[in-house]
Amino acid sequence: MSEMIKITLPDGSSREVASGTTPAQIAADIGPGLAKAALAARIDGEVRDIMRPLQQDTELALITSRDEEEALELARHDYAHVLAEAVQNLFPGTQITFGPSTDDGFYYDFAPAGDPFTDEDLPKIEEEMKRIIAADKPLTREVWERDDLIARWKKDGEAFKAEWAAELPEGDEITVYWSGDDWMDMCRGPHLASTGKLDPQAFKLMRVSGAYWRGDQRNPQLSRIYGTGWLNKKQLNTHLMRLEEAAKRDHRKLGQEMDLFHFQPEAQGSCFWHPKGYFIWRELELYMRRQLDNAGYDEIKTPQLMDVNQWEKSGHWGKYSENMFAVPDEVPDAESDGPVISGNAGMMAMKPMNCPAHVLVFKQGIKSYRDLPIRMAEFGCCHRNEPHGALHGLLRVRQFTQDDAHIFCREDQLIDEIVQFCDLLDAVYCDLGFADYNIKLALRPEQRFGSDAEWDKSEQILREAVIKSGRATEEYGWAELPGEGAFYAPKLEFHLTDAIGRTWQVGTIQADTVLPERLDASYIGEDGARHRPVMLHRAILGTFERFIGILIEHYAGKLPLWLAPTQAVVATIVTDANDYAEGVAEKLKAAGIRVETDLRNEKINYKVREHSVGKVPNILVVGMREAEEGKVALRRLGQKEQEFLTVDEAVALLKQEALAPDLKSAAE
Repeated sequence: MSEMIKITLPDGSSREVASGTTPAQIAADIGPGLAKAALAARIDGEVRDIMRPLQQDTELALITSRDEEEALELARHDYAHVLAEAVQNLFPGTQITFGPSTDDGFYYDFAPAGDPFTDEDLPKIEEEMKRIIAADKPLTREVWERDDLIARWKKDGEAFKAEWAAELPEGDEITVYWSGDDWMDMCRGPHLASTGKLDPQAFKLMRVSGAYWRGDQRNPQLSRIYGTGWLNKKQLNTHLMRLEEAAKRDHRKLGQEMDLFHFQPEAQGSCFWHPKGYFIWRELELYMRRQLDNAGYDEIKTPQLMDVNQWEKSGHWGKYSENMFAVPDEVPDAESDGPVISGNAGMMAMKPMNCPAHVLVFKQGIKSYRDLPIRMAEFGCCHRNEPHGALHGLLRVRQFTQDDAHIFCREDQLIDEIVQFCDLLDAVYCDLGFADYNIKLALRPEQRFGSDAEWDKSEQILREAVIKSGRATEEYGWAELPGEGAFYAPKLEFHLTDAIGRTWQVGTIQADTVLPERLDASYIGEDGARHRPVMLHRAILGTFERFIGILIEHYAGKLPLWLAPTQAVVATIVTDANDYAEGVAEKLKAAGIRVETDLRNEKINYKVREHSVGKVPNILVVGMREAEEGKVALRRLGQKEQEFLTVDEAVALLKQEALAPDLKSAAE
C-alpha cells in the first residue's frame, strides 16, 4: 500500500493522496476545468513540472495562465526548446548550446554544421516549430549521471553540451528533458506537460544575429535566433504593434532625422552630439542644476582617472574590473633609462562611477555631526567597457554622464533624506512627462560586502522611507526584488512607464554603510568620537545619454517646447516676404526663442513637411498678406489648423510656452 502524504492548497484546505501522485492528477480530481487550465505547480514555493510526482507533505498551488508572469516564463522556456528541436530537425549536424527566456520572448544559440543561419531561414523554422507543437509531444524529465550524459553528448556530436555538463558542480542533480522520445536537451526545468500546451499562433521568430560561446570573443562564433513568445495570439499581436510603434519612435532614427547626434566606429559606444542635440542636453542640465540648487546640493567635479589602488580599496576592482578601462601610469625616471611604474602594477583606471571620488572629497577636512547631511552632486563623465554587441544608441553606451549625487548623513537623518529624495524625483519626473512610475526595493545579492545585520538595517530603512513618503502602494507598483541589490548596498529602483507602455529603470537610491567603512570616511559625533556616515548613492535621470534617448522615444521626437532644439521656424510663402520674416525671427530671438528662418524659394507645403519631419514644434508662415497686417500664421506640429496672430501675440505666447516647467511655475 502506498504511503499517504498531505497536500495543502492555497485556500487552506488539504487532502491526502498517495505518494507519487502528480499535481496534474490533483488538478483533475478538483475538476476538469482546472485540469485543462493547469500549466505547472508551485511546490512549497518552487515552480515545478505538473507531471512531477509528489513524494512528501506539500503546500501546492496550481499555476494557470492567470498567473501571467510565471506562465509566460514557462511558455517562453518551452518555445526555446521547440526552436532548438526544429532547427536540428531541419539542419542535421547543427549543435545546440543554450536557450533562455527573455523579457519578451526567447532565443537559442546554435553552432551550424554549414553556413550561419540568416533571416531567410526563419519562416521554415517557424513552420517546423508549429508542427512540433501540433504533435503535442510530452515533455518528460529525467535525472542522468554526469559521466553517462557527457558520453551521450559526445556520441551525438554535441561538443558544447558535453563541455558544459563536465563543468557542472559535483553533487548537482543533472536533468534532461525529452520532447517525445526522439529529442532531448539538458535543462533544469520546469517545463509544460507537452508541446501542445503552447499556442502555435502566439510566437514569432524575429531575427538572427551572431554570438560567441559563453559570450567570449575568443570562443567559436554561433548563430543566435531570437523569437517572441506569448500565451495567446492577442498578446502577440499587441506586442508586435508595440514593436511597430517603437520602431517609429526609435531614437537613433529620429536623432538622424532631427540632426541631433550620430555614432561611428572610430568611437564605439560614444556619442557625437550635434548642436541641436546638445541644446537638449544643455537645457536638461540647466533644469537639473536648478533642482539640485533648490534641494541643497553642492556641485563638485572629480577626476576621470584614479589609481587602481583606490578601486581596490572601494571593492570595485574585484567586482567590476572587466568592465573598466585601465591605462598604464608610467613616469620617466631621471636616474635611469627605464620608466618608474607607480601605483598598483603601474595602472590607472577610468572611473565607471563617481562614488569613491566623492568619498575622497568628503574626507578633506574634519566633519562634525553638525555638518551633516552633506549632499554632493556631480554631472560626472564615466566609462564602462560594454561589449560591442550590447551597445545600443544612447540607451547603452561606453561613455556617459550621470546626474549623480551622494548624501553623507547620520543614521537618524536617513529616512528624512530618502523621503526628500523621493519628493524631488517625483517633481522631476512629473515635469518631464513621466507621472507614471513604479518603485521597487532591490534586496541583497548572493555576492556582497557587509554583514547580514548591516543589510537588514539598510533594507529596513529604505522600506520605512517609502512607507513614510506614502508611495509603498499599488499605485506606485511597490514590490521587493530579492537578490537584485548592488554588491555594496540595497537600493530603491524607479521604473518609468513611457507613452507606449514600456518600462525603463532610471532613478535609484542606495543606502550604503560598506563604502564609508572601506574608504575610512568618518565624522566627529556629539560624543567627540569618530563615527561612520551612511552614504546614500542617488540618481534621478540615471545618465543624460540614456534619459535623452528615452525622452525622444517617449515623445516620438515631439519634445516639450522648452526642450526642443529648434522651437520655431519662420517660413516664407514668397521671397518678397523675406525681410518681414527676418524681422519676426529677430523679435522671437530677443524673447529667448530658438528660431530659424526658411527663406528658400520652395513651396510652403514642402517647407512645412520638411520641418515636420525634423519635429519643429512651431512653424510661423508669412507671406505678403501677413507682412501687410503685421501677423503670422502659426502652425503647430501635428495639427492641421493654423492660428492667425499678431507678431507680438505670437512672441508672447511662445515665450511663455517655452519656459521650463519649474520656471513657468515660478512665473505663475
